[in-house]
Amino acid sequence: MPRSRLFCLSLCLACAALGTTSTAQTAAPPLPPAADRQLAHDIFKQFIEIKSGYTTGSTTPVAEAAAARLRAAGFPASDIFLGGPIPTKFNLVVRLHGSGARKPLLLLAHEDVVEAKREDWSPDLDPYILTEKDGYFYGRGTSDDKDQAAIWIATLVRMKREGFVPDRDIIVALTADEEGGGPYSGIVWLLKNHRNLIDAELALNEGGYGELSHGAKVANDLQVAEKYMVSFRFEVHNKGGHASLPVPDNAIYHLAGALTRLGGFGFPLKTNDATAAYFKQMEKIETGPAAQALKGFDPASRASLERAAAASPTWNSMLRTTCVATQLEGGHAINALPQLAAANINCRVLPGDSVDYVQSTLKRIAADDQVAISILGEVHEAPASPMTPQLLNAVTRASALEWPGVPVVPMMVPYATDGMYLRAAGIPTYGVQGFFMDRDDIRFHGRDERLLIASFYEAQAFLYGLVKNLSTDP
Repeated sequence: MPRSRLFCLSLCLACAALGTTSTAQTAAPPLPPAADRQLAHDIFKQFIEIKSGYTTGSTTPVAEAAAARLRAAGFPASDIFLGGPIPTKFNLVVRLHGSGARKPLLLLAHEDVVEAKREDWSPDLDPYILTEKDGYFYGRGTSDDKDQAAIWIATLVRMKREGFVPDRDIIVALTADEEGGGPYSGIVWLLKNHRNLIDAELALNEGGYGELSHGAKVANDLQVAEKYMVSFRFEVHNKGGHASLPVPDNAIYHLAGALTRLGGFGFPLKTNDATAAYFKQMEKIETGPAAQALKGFDPASRASLERAAAASPTWNSMLRTTCVATQLEGGHAINALPQLAAANINCRVLPGDSVDYVQSTLKRIAADDQVAISILGEVHEAPASPMTPQLLNAVTRASALEWPGVPVVPMMVPYATDGMYLRAAGIPTYGVQGFFMDRDDIRFHGRDERLLIASFYEAQAFLYGLVKNLSTDP
C-alpha cells in the first residue's frame, strides 16, 4: 500500500479511536505537586528574562541556566552537553538514563525567540520580564517556546528526584536559532556534528497545542505534519536619476505593482491526508459559526474548502500554500530616483507543492520582467510522521487524565518547526504541548505574547504523564 494511503488510514483509525464528542469537565484538571510547579515557574521566569532574540541575543545563557539547574539536581557533567557553532549560539543536551529496553525518546524545544521591542508592547508590559496579570503569563517566549523548554527541564529534574528509571533514555535538547534557522541552527548543527547525542526512536516538540474557543477546550491537537518555509526575494534594479526628473520606469513602482498583485492572489485550496482527517474530525466537534463552515465537509468540494478557509485565518493557511511580503528595502537618497527596490516574500508551502511550482507562480503573479525572483537560503522538506498505536495510546491516556472528554485531533500545522529537520533525518517527530490557547487570539511572534497561567501548569502535568507513558514498558 502506498505510504500516503497508509498514513491516511492510520489517521482515520486514530480519529475513530479518539472519539468525537467533547464533554464538559466537572473537576479541575490534576496539577503537579506544588514544589514542582514552583520549579517550573522559576525556570520559566529565568528563561523569559534572558534576552535570547534570534538576531540580537544569545542563546548560550539559556543553555547555561538549564545546565546549572540540572547539575544542582544531580545530573553528572558527563550527561550534560553544551556546545554550538559559535560561543553565543550554544545548545543544551541532557540525558536521563533508562534501562535501554527501547531506543531513546527526544524532548525538543528552542531557546531563541523572535525579537521584541519594548516600545511596541503595552505600557505596563516588558517583553523580557515575566509578568503575571489577569490570569496570564506575559513575555516574549511565553508561548513560543520557552514554556515547553522550562517544562522539559522541570520534568527531567522531577524524574531524577523521584528515581524514575524509564525503559529508554530520555533526552532533552534545547536548541539555538529555530526562529530563523540559517548557519547557527542548533538542530541542524547537532544532527551534523553530534547525531549520537540526540538520536532517538521518536521526538516530542512544539507545534500541537490545545484549542480554546470562547473559553471552552475544543481539541488537544497532535501535530504529525507541517508546512515547509521558503523565502524569496523580489528585486528590481534601475539606472535611477535625479528626483526632479521623474519617469514611469521607477524601481519602487515596479516592486509595488508586483506586491499589490501578490496581495490579491491566493494559491489553490486543497487538503492532504493530515488536513482532511483534521477537518472531518473538527466537523463533529465544532459549534456555532465554525460548525456551519464545516457542515458536510468534503475534501473534494471547492465550496467546502472555501467555507473553511473563510472561517479562520489558521484554517485558510492549513488549506493552501501562502506567500506574504515581510520586509522592504529601496532607494539610496531622498533626492534620487531609486536604483534598487526589493522585498522579502515569506512562503509557507504545503507538502507536495514544489519550490519550482511556487517560484513559477510568483513570477506569473508579479507579471513584470523587471522583477527578479530568487530563493533565499536553503529549503528543507520532510515527510509526515506515522501515527503509531504506541504514540496514539500514550497521548490519549495522558490527555484524558488531564482533560476528560476533550478529543485529541491529529493535524498539520501551517508553519515550520525544528521537527522538519528531525523528520528528514529519519526521527519521527510529533508536536504536542497541551498549552490551551484562544485560537482567535494567537500571539506567537506578536505584541503582548501571553499564556494562560492555569494552562502552563496543566500542560506540565500532561507532558509529565505523556513522557512517562512513552517511557514505561507497556
